[in-house]
Amino acid sequence: MSRDARWKALLELLVERGRLDVEEAAAELEVSAATIRRDLDGLAEQQMLVRTRGGAIVHGVSYELPLRYKTARHASEKQRIARAVADLIAPGEAVGLTGGTTTTEVARALAVRGDLATGSPALTVVTNALNIANELAVRPQFKIVVTGGVARAQSYELVGPLADGVLGRITLDVAVLGVGAFDVAHGAAAHDEAEAAVNRMLCERAERVVVAADSSKLGRRAFAGICATAAVGTLVTDTTADPGTVRRFEEAGLRVIVA
Repeated sequence: MSRDARWKALLELLVERGRLDVEEAAAELEVSAATIRRDLDGLAEQQMLVRTRGGAIVHGVSYELPLRYKTARHASEKQRIARAVADLIAPGEAVGLTGGTTTTEVARALAVRGDLATGSPALTVVTNALNIANELAVRPQFKIVVTGGVARAQSYELVGPLADGVLGRITLDVAVLGVGAFDVAHGAAAHDEAEAAVNRMLCERAERVVVAADSSKLGRRAFAGICATAAVGTLVTDTTADPGTVRRFEEAGLRVIVA
């Protein structure tokens, strides 16, 4: 197993458990404890975890994996969610896409839709995510609007007052939110307050709001609030979502699509 593969596996285990033990991690990854110690030291140097005696812990409430390490987590669920979200968008609409792995899959699902192969434009896509803009810019039938702002290395998202300046001058048919957490009582949230602020503006400029979130995000809280549950019209999630959680969102007035 390569170092990058080990680092990715270790970070995924850490996110799931909150704490890692060197010996246990070595057994699971089938490498030596010395290798795991070096890996944890390297990740700690990049401020992606906190080293402890005999292992590591996550940073805390605002902890998030960089986007490049999250792409394989719940991949099949995110692709199903993305296709369901893409089906909610009509040709010619103006669509806001936040950053994140699930919204990146939404962009890809839109890119291969046959009825969006032509148009003037087939879609207008407004995004603060550099990776999404990069993927869609090669589609001449899509009008791509990038918000501007300062790039966050964790998520490739542009944040700050420059982004606010663009978003304050546009209107959207639909905003598609990728979230760090979505709870009925506490609403949609992100791990970073600057990202949450841009996402909040996308919501405010949109006629309707769709949250695209795999089941691991539901019923959870994150550091920075984006919007109240009442501001969301549709939640698209996957089939492993807890039925009780789905029911509570429906009782709160949301349309829930389980993909």
